[in-house]
Amino acid sequence: MKKVALLVAASLMAPAAAFAHQAGDILVRGGAVMVSPTTGTEDTLDVQSNTQLGLTLSYMVTDNWGVELLAATPFSHSVELGGTEVAKVKHLPPSLMAQYYFGNAQSKVRPYIGAGVNYTFFFDEDGKGPLSGTNVSADDSWGLAAQAGVDMAVTENLFVNGSVWYMDIDTDVTVNGVHVDNTNIDPIGLMVGLGYRF
Repeated sequence: MKKVALLVAASLMAPAAAFAHQAGDILVRGGAVMVSPTTGTEDTLDVQSNTQLGLTLSYMVTDNWGVELLAATPFSHSVELGGTEVAKVKHLPPSLMAQYYFGNAQSKVRPYIGAGVNYTFFFDEDGKGPLSGTNVSADDSWGLAAQAGVDMAVTENLFVNGSVWYMDIDTDVTVNGVHVDNTNIDPIGLMVGLGYRF
């Protein structure tokens, strides 16, 4: 009984294991990312949502500041005109963010915000329906990006993550070389997944 009491006392006096997110850590997150374009009413074309596998890689510069790169498997969007599908387009939107993490290295929950730049390149544009057989093209885009998220500890190294992204994506769309629309896609991305701290 005395041994048990000593073990309990020792465990209570021992410092709690740090969740970390401290300077020098590498954080890898993976999960499902849904990209939902917010095409405005002034846009001729309407771009539909798509969900893919997302992956982020973060490096903690200090206990509270980090940099992150977002990557994903290619998103594939149906493009509609007046409710009719007229094209399919794929894109990749890598984004580089500067992040600020609230709390400290002992916090089990680490909310964060970030801001940075997004580069989106489009490929495999394919005319559908009334545009079948035509040459549809979407120009690549540079824009700003912002995010907010939270990491919640499961173990010392494993955590769950939820985050929301906003990206400024504008593209000029041409059909057979003729400009038809300057589409403001400006998607909101939602990511839910797991992370691991190295």
